[in-house]
Amino acid sequence: MTDLPVASPWFRVTPIDGTITRIEEPCADPWVSANSWHVRGSEFDVVFDTGLGVQSLRDELVSRFGREPVAILSHAHLDHMGSAHEFAECWAHEREPTEETGRGTLSGSRLLQILGTEAIGEDGPAEVMLTALPHEGYDIDGYELRPVRPTRRLRDGDRIDLGERTLTVLHLPGHTPGSIGLHDEGSRILFTGDVVYEPIEDLLDDLGGSDVGQYRASMRRLAGLDVDIVHPGHGESFSGERLRELVAEYLR
Repeated sequence: MTDLPVASPWFRVTPIDGTITRIEEPCADPWVSANSWHVRGSEFDVVFDTGLGVQSLRDELVSRFGREPVAILSHAHLDHMGSAHEFAECWAHEREPTEETGRGTLSGSRLLQILGTEAIGEDGPAEVMLTALPHEGYDIDGYELRPVRPTRRLRDGDRIDLGERTLTVLHLPGHTPGSIGLHDEGSRILFTGDVVYEPIEDLLDDLGGSDVGQYRASMRRLAGLDVDIVHPGHGESFSGERLRELVAEYLR
């Protein structure tokens, strides 16, 4: 793996508006290249999901925004909680297995075994799930997903007041038992994690811990939300109208 180039900077940071910023890891395989969403508040900030953890997300955010946010996890897969251990405050749903060990790897074939799915060929991840290194000497084989004991266990309906912005926790099981979204009712914004993104055929409902029946119920709940913009765990943001189209497509 010493033939891989070094990517600097590692993160791609895109301001969405004055308070929301998208953070990506473009040198990660699409299977594990997730969005982290930094949301600025007058009282405190949050980051919804924390990437792979091959480079310090905490250091990146503190450098850019001047203070450490609260990390909130949509769920406990490696591309969403890799840097969670770095944060003093890390919140996750009470049913999500953030403290389990042995769930991280940068080997595509090993990841499929861990996730309990059989996606292969063009639908599966590359064997080496980085196209560059975060720094010289980085050991891909030594990667591990560090377990995290949340400092706060979230439940459906919990309200997170950032000052001038309140996020409501939505328990949306199906992809994992404790998957959550965050709904900003005032601004009509929804952060979905891996519950829904485009293309809809890429959604994973057949993993170990997944439940199609619960996934369908979560989708029906999303269809009833009054939102203008959706910020997903993977891919580009889309409209509330498109959300309802994606839900209908999944339910069919």
